[in-house]
Amino acid sequence: MAQLWGGRFTKETDELMKQFNDSLPFDKRLYEQDIRGSIVHAAMLGRQGILTGEETRQIIDGLESIRADLESGKLEFSSAYEDIHSFVEAHLTERIGDAGKKLHTGRSRNDQVALDMKLYVRDEIGQVDELLAHFLGTILKGMEENVDTFMPGFTHLQKAQPVTLAHHFGAYFEMFRRDRERISSIAGRMDTCPLGSGALAGTTYPLDRAFTAKELGFDRPCRNSMDGVSDRDYLIEFLGALSICQMHLSRFAEEVILWNSNEYRFVELDDAFSTGSSIMPQKKNPDIAELVRGKTGRVYGALVSILTTMKGLPLAYNKDMQEDKESAFDAIDTLKGNLKLFDGCIATMRFHKDVMAASARNGFTNATDAADYLVTKGVPFRDAHGIVGALVLHCIEKGCALDDLTLDEFRAFSDRFDEDIHSAISLQTCVEKRLTEGAPGRAAMEKMLREAREYLS
Repeated sequence: MAQLWGGRFTKETDELMKQFNDSLPFDKRLYEQDIRGSIVHAAMLGRQGILTGEETRQIIDGLESIRADLESGKLEFSSAYEDIHSFVEAHLTERIGDAGKKLHTGRSRNDQVALDMKLYVRDEIGQVDELLAHFLGTILKGMEENVDTFMPGFTHLQKAQPVTLAHHFGAYFEMFRRDRERISSIAGRMDTCPLGSGALAGTTYPLDRAFTAKELGFDRPCRNSMDGVSDRDYLIEFLGALSICQMHLSRFAEEVILWNSNEYRFVELDDAFSTGSSIMPQKKNPDIAELVRGKTGRVYGALVSILTTMKGLPLAYNKDMQEDKESAFDAIDTLKGNLKLFDGCIATMRFHKDVMAASARNGFTNATDAADYLVTKGVPFRDAHGIVGALVLHCIEKGCALDDLTLDEFRAFSDRFDEDIHSAISLQTCVEKRLTEGAPGRAAMEKMLREAREYLS
């Protein structure tokens, strides 16, 4: 068995214990970060005279060849190795001889794994940011194409006031914009390099930690070596941000599921993002949206898992911290996959604009505007509220919309209604006169669209 330790032990590790302890089956995905960190560490050891120039060259060339062979498939991972660190170091020594045994000088697996995970999260932050930027572009396109698409706005899942699809999509634009900004801000707080912390107390070798940090793209070395090896705050923050983002995806998915139902018929999903039934030939199911909604628990679970793992750990490194990887990898993969698929689902979705407008018109979403109309005619709002409430009840009993009432019917409830009542409560008027910042009126929406385009550019 290939291990980085063993001199202290007189017998082989129990096979079950080995399987329980080994992390290569999942931390092998850190191979690129592990090799990247080792190359910089070797370069620093060479600069400091701890390694000779020839040893440094051999180590770096050997590490680069391992990376190339892993990426080409020429070299495969083997269960003979405990973790990614022992795998890389063993293959390095096999390729270049004794010089490979010097790579670990001034370094512990504690600061090595802390570095690998930090580099990995930083890389993933960049990838999630790209996916969010693309998804925001898809949402923006939907907004631009639907400034005049009227639909009911809801509270308590009851029709409330008329809005536009652009305005509704704009709410999600703001959510995912905050997600992008939240995730980006984590990168600034994790901009410290743990390499050089050693096991917990630094090292007696004259390491140049500032050089290592700079070469690996960090602002500076971590300030405390014990914190350097035991810090997973950045991962907790990242999983927290991913959980919020996944929650937003789940909310959006829930609305798509509702809109796609026979009762709403607001949208039709593209065949490429739907499935059918094995028994009911008429079915077209919103499986992508349902899976996005369903997978939210996996992302939440990773956050709860790492919080629970870290809550009782004394300083500095403990083996418990090996549990920071599997669920985190799964959560990151899940969120990225959900973003890609739901992006495609939204981009190809078709809207039944006439159905959406009819739903707004027949749901008394203009009732507030009818009350506001009476206020402009001198009726106190509380009285206007009662008058329009009675009008709505009359319409329910008659089976019609407010727009369908004649002027005489309006005047039967209040003599303040005049010929302009129908234009005052049309969907277009109800929406267009809402011009406060952030409202669905065209002028307000155009301002939001300009700002959104500038943000994405």
